[in-house]
Amino acid sequence: MERIQLTEDLSFSRFVHGLWRLSDWNYTKQETLSLINEAIETGITTFDHADIYGSYTCEERFGEALALMPSIREKMEIVTKCGIVLESENRPEHRSHHYNTSKKHIIQSAERSLANLHTDYIDVLLIHRPDPMMDPSEVAEAFSQLKKEGKVRAFGVSNFKEHQLSMLQSYLDEKLVTNQIEVSPYELENIHDGTLNVCLRERIAPMAWSPLAGGKLFTGEDDKSIRLRESLTKIQHETGAASMDQVAYAWLLKHPAKIMPIIGSGNIERIQGAAAAAEIELSLDQWFEILHSSMGHEIP
Repeated sequence: MERIQLTEDLSFSRFVHGLWRLSDWNYTKQETLSLINEAIETGITTFDHADIYGSYTCEERFGEALALMPSIREKMEIVTKCGIVLESENRPEHRSHHYNTSKKHIIQSAERSLANLHTDYIDVLLIHRPDPMMDPSEVAEAFSQLKKEGKVRAFGVSNFKEHQLSMLQSYLDEKLVTNQIEVSPYELENIHDGTLNVCLRERIAPMAWSPLAGGKLFTGEDDKSIRLRESLTKIQHETGAASMDQVAYAWLLKHPAKIMPIIGSGNIERIQGAAAAAEIELSLDQWFEILHSSMGHEIP
C-alpha cells in the first residue's frame, strides 16, 4: 500500500483505520488484536483514536489488545486527539461539555492516552476541534514539552480552517503534519472553502473522516444521496469496482492533496475492500461526474 510521508522519519499508510466505534463492536481483547493484525497485513498500519471515543473507553480497549502482543507496536502508527471535554461516567470530574486546549489539559490528556494505549509514545497528537478560548502559546508549550520528553513524535489538528491553522502554526517551532477533516463525495465544504487548497499549499496531507458520509451514500433518501448513488453505481460498473464504496474512496484518492481516508469499520472484509480502492483509477470525466452529482449542477 502507498505510504504518505509526513516528516523525514514518519509516514502513514494511505488508508487509516478509525477506532471511534471500537467499544460498540464488543470485541474481546484477542478479537481486537486479530483485527489489528489483519489490518496491518492489508497494509493499513495507521490507527486513529481520540481520548473521548467510546465515552473515554476506546483507547483503553485498544491498549489492552496491544498489551497481548507488545511487539506489534513497532509495526504501526498511532494517532490520537485531545481538547474536547465531555460529561461522562468515566470522567466524573467533568462538569460540562466544552473545549480545553490549555497546556495542562493537553499534557494530562496525552499522558493518559499513553497509559491507556500501553505505549511509550504517540506518533501524532491532534487538537480535536478549534477552540475559541485557545491560547496558542500554551498549546506551543505543551507540544514542545511532549516532543522534548519523547512522548509525541509530531502534531496536527482536526477540523481546522485556514485562519485557525495558520494562527496556531505561527506559534509553533515545528510544522503541523496533518489536518483531519470531513470530506466525501457528499460533504464538499472543505473542497469549496479552500481547506484542501491550504493543505496543498502547506504540503500537509489531510486525513478524511466520514469518507462515506456516515452511510448517507448508501441509505440517504435526500436528493443528493440519490443522485450520488446513481453516479457511483454507474461508475462502479464502468471501472469494475467490487462495490460502490470503493468508487467513493477512489474519488478521494484521486485528489492531489493526498487525502488519507479513515475506515471506521470493525469488519475486516470491509476494511480489505476499502483498501482495494487504491487499485481503481477514475478518469477526470468520472471524477467530475461525481462532483456534479453532489453539487446538483455542473461546474461553471
